[in-house]
Amino acid sequence: MEFIKPNTNINFVGFKRFAYGFSIILILASILSLAVHKGPKWGVDFTGGLLVQIKFDKQTTPKEIREGLAGIDMSGSIIQRFGAAENNEFLIRTEDKGADLEGLGSKVQESLEQKFGSGALEVRRVEMVGAQVGQDLRDNALFAIFYAILLIVIYISGRFEMKWITGAAVTGCLVAAVYLASLIGAGVTYLIVTALVVTLIVCFIFKLKYALGAIIALIHDVTITVGVFSVLNLEVTLPIVAALLTIIGYSLNDTIIVFDRIRETLKKARKQTFAEVINRSINDTLSRTILTSGTTLLVVISLFIFGGPVIHDFALALIIGIGIGTYSSIYVASPILLLWPPEMGSRKAKTEPAVTKKGGKRKRNDKS
Repeated sequence: MEFIKPNTNINFVGFKRFAYGFSIILILASILSLAVHKGPKWGVDFTGGLLVQIKFDKQTTPKEIREGLAGIDMSGSIIQRFGAAENNEFLIRTEDKGADLEGLGSKVQESLEQKFGSGALEVRRVEMVGAQVGQDLRDNALFAIFYAILLIVIYISGRFEMKWITGAAVTGCLVAAVYLASLIGAGVTYLIVTALVVTLIVCFIFKLKYALGAIIALIHDVTITVGVFSVLNLEVTLPIVAALLTIIGYSLNDTIIVFDRIRETLKKARKQTFAEVINRSINDTLSRTILTSGTTLLVVISLFIFGGPVIHDFALALIIGIGIGTYSSIYVASPILLLWPPEMGSRKAKTEPAVTKKGGKRKRNDKS
């Protein structure tokens, strides 16, 4: 099934300057929002503390709930509405400041029942994570994303440029450097950001162009997705990290499809420029891209609308990631290959040598 006619030739590469400008604006907005909020808004999974989800049988306000928690010294907790207003559900969150969280969920229920009456509320969920466990989970989540991107260097370099050893050596050195730096207590966030920047520089120096394009696209997708969550002031929890890893896999798959078609088209290229080869390859895979992204988005949007508030943020992350990942495969990853255009002249078909006569003798002229 094809939505795009075979002879369609949309000039995607011609819009690369506008696309890069658009991407830079989104990335700068994401970084600015993260700087203002001092990083992502980590959930209880990563910060440690207690989260209680409570459903009331009548309309109430965060102020009234806060008054009901004053007796157990939780009046300073973060209280926010959960789901639609008519559901009367709230999330109560308190960070772990060294207090004993054991049994605190029951104390919350008892304290609120004293104010609202017995049976006036239902505790739907209680999540409790210690501060050290939360810190470990956050560090492991960041390392998972980082190592996933690094392993892509090996795969892309080997598959498209036959540089398995170079890719593996670069990845091995970076992993060793990150591990040694972590042993001396370097901050995980700054450590990984620095390592990713070094990775991009090394890929550029060794001309791992396919790997460089794929990694820049992945960093682009993850940064913008996290940035949107920061702008909307949404929490980054373990399910959101799972969504980010899913986005990395989805975006990489879409990028590989385009790269594979570029490699095949290069083998048959004659008088085309490298930019024309990239443009032709993107157009050839456009129907597949629309079908794959469109059907996936339909499922994720359905989850977002009908899945309920528990997976609302997870579905939102996938919607953002799939949309921006499809865009980056076309407008970010592919145009980066133009930094090192191949010698297209060497791929032109050789013409038959011309034959001329001179002095009654036949002389072969090898000049084209």
